[in-house]
Amino acid sequence: VGSAAQIKAMKQVAGKLKLELAQFAELEAFAQFASDLDKATQNQLARGQRLRELLKQSQSSPLAVDEQIVTIYTGTNGYLDQLEIGQVKKFIVQLRTHLRTNKPQLQEIISSTKVFTEQAEAL
Repeated sequence: VGSAAQIKAMKQVAGKLKLELAQFAELEAFAQFASDLDKATQNQLARGQRLRELLKQSQSSPLAVDEQIVTIYTGTNGYLDQLEIGQVKKFIVQLRTHLRTNKPQLQEIISSTKVFTEQAEAL
């Protein structure tokens, strides 16, 4: 079934995630043998580690699709790049709480349009 079962909003953010995680996996394998990595490579490895961290879910705690979309968007657009890997989970939990409490229209936009619109992105 794969992406055929996904709503358009998920496809919008997941495409970039798939690419970044594939590049990360390749770089991670290469980095095991390289001792001197340039700054760009180090940054890409760090982002990949953060992306992997944000995809971890608590057992028996499924996320709503809009929360998944926002989480992926946050990671693939660099909003986590300044955080330590250990801070990612806490930040994401706080972000979701903030959005549920202060920006309920985000969930409404994604649910009604099935698209991650510019209006949703602006929130």
